[in-house]
Amino acid sequence: MNKKIQILSILFLGISSVAFSQIKEERLILNKKREPEVKKIEKKKTSVETVKNYPPEEKSANPVKYNITDVPAVSDFKTSTIQGEDVAPKFEGTAQNNYFQIGMGNYGKILADGNISKTLENKLEVGADVHVLSTNGLKKEYAWDSKQSSATLGAFLNSYGEKGKINVNAEYGLENYNYYGIYALEPSSDVDLKQKVNQFKVNGYYDFYSNEILNDVRVKSSFLTDHFNAKENQASILANFSKHAVKLSDNGIVMNADLGLGLETVKTDFALLSKNSATFFNADIAPKLTFAKGESYLTLGSVFNFLNARNSNILFSDEIKNNKTYWFPKAEFQVAASNEFKFYGGIDGGLKINTYGELLQVNPFLVSDQMLKPTETTYHFYAGLRGDIDETFKYDVSAGFGKMKNIMFFSANNLFSNQFTLDRPGYDFANTFSAVYDDGNVSDIKGSLQYFPLENLVVDAGVRFLKYDLKNFENIYNVPLLTGSVGAKYTMLEKKLSLGFKGIFASDRTTNSYMLEGVGNPALMFQSTENRNDKVGGYVDLNLSAEYKIHKNFSIFALGNNLLSKKYQTYNGYKVLGAQVLGGVKITF
Repeated sequence: MNKKIQILSILFLGISSVAFSQIKEERLILNKKREPEVKKIEKKKTSVETVKNYPPEEKSANPVKYNITDVPAVSDFKTSTIQGEDVAPKFEGTAQNNYFQIGMGNYGKILADGNISKTLENKLEVGADVHVLSTNGLKKEYAWDSKQSSATLGAFLNSYGEKGKINVNAEYGLENYNYYGIYALEPSSDVDLKQKVNQFKVNGYYDFYSNEILNDVRVKSSFLTDHFNAKENQASILANFSKHAVKLSDNGIVMNADLGLGLETVKTDFALLSKNSATFFNADIAPKLTFAKGESYLTLGSVFNFLNARNSNILFSDEIKNNKTYWFPKAEFQVAASNEFKFYGGIDGGLKINTYGELLQVNPFLVSDQMLKPTETTYHFYAGLRGDIDETFKYDVSAGFGKMKNIMFFSANNLFSNQFTLDRPGYDFANTFSAVYDDGNVSDIKGSLQYFPLENLVVDAGVRFLKYDLKNFENIYNVPLLTGSVGAKYTMLEKKLSLGFKGIFASDRTTNSYMLEGVGNPALMFQSTENRNDKVGGYVDLNLSAEYKIHKNFSIFALGNNLLSKKYQTYNGYKVLGAQVLGGVKITF
């Protein structure tokens, strides 16, 4: 019977590969034990209560992750630009921290990745982390340069005391790429399209083992510069106070009280074009009470924000100032009829400070001059159903509706100079984007599932429908209506062989674009016509990975990305790499 299940599971993987085909570029790291994992902690989204990890010795298993979190089956993903997928095929929870791997593939793709750590006296751990990925780009698609590379270098320190643990993390990131998405003009092959972004981060965390009164304190800082002398400094501090498991009655009702206090400051200055400048200082207070019995609970809370914002550029005669206080509701309930059926719902809202660094994570092809505004979610109602069936099938389905102000999305830029010449800066070929804002409503439906048919097989899938109804724009630009993913992890041969599959898909996106033509006799300038209902096609992107452990300290791996070889576009003009195959070796020590 077990053999039949294994055969059916393998067939399922094959059918899934064809059905969901090729999906797009996520910077996918399959359960990879790379430290520090600070980015992943920041990206986790879950309404499930986190559980403190006891005792202190157990926390050293993964020093940077402070909580055991019930994570939804599908996490946030970022489609790749030209790199395709960045996959490190390691599924073992017991993976060694000390390793180095290197691989090479077509399109001149080179991957180097490593981690080293050492535990010193008094449970003091120090370590370093490196990750490098580069590609020669699409030389047959574009006459001009489309190569790009990225690198991340990090160092961390973990110390474990009697009452809590501290983590200090420093990281330097480099993104070196080109504004290669030119569709309306035909420049020479030697045109300089370079953009380079440097970002240095220093983060510190102190987490108490107990959650009595002061729970944890987090400090973050970031310093960013780019090729065009943009500068952004960001710093924040967050303290969480709590008193949990207060018994209210003899029938099992307990109360948890939480209070979050945060301060955030951001200063951004641009040196191009309008020379926009933005300064934000945001303070927030978030009280919350939770009443729980078993797995059923009711949470009541609020968030108060005190924002001081200042914007200026060379077009404004005076600096624009905004001092405002915000209040947002926070409430959620869950009725656990059984482990299989848990009904939940709630309302939330909040203020999001949009920074240049975060915008570049979503769209790296922004011109280095942005008007930055905070996005306000006035309210967002949601309701859903989740459950765990026989520890084999886990699901979560929900729908929501909300009202937002200053919804941020990306609009394509026209030429900044209409002179009839191709001797222009690399960002001035109608090949960049700017953040624009509008008020409106948002409707969303999302679902995720995980399936564990065998001990050595995990299948997950997720889908999200996202619809905006804007006040001034007929359509939101560069946001797909439907996105989703499907994946699987399978180990065999006594866990010596690890196989992975990941597919991502997205529907068409509406965008604006420009048609350019010379006017005059002879032509003296460019005249542009804007199309506000252009389309960027959807995509399906298929990715596979395999790793075989030849020796306990030596493995070989192979990665296949965008295997359907569809050079689809992430943004108008920006095609991704075709089918990529990369192979390499990994040494652990």
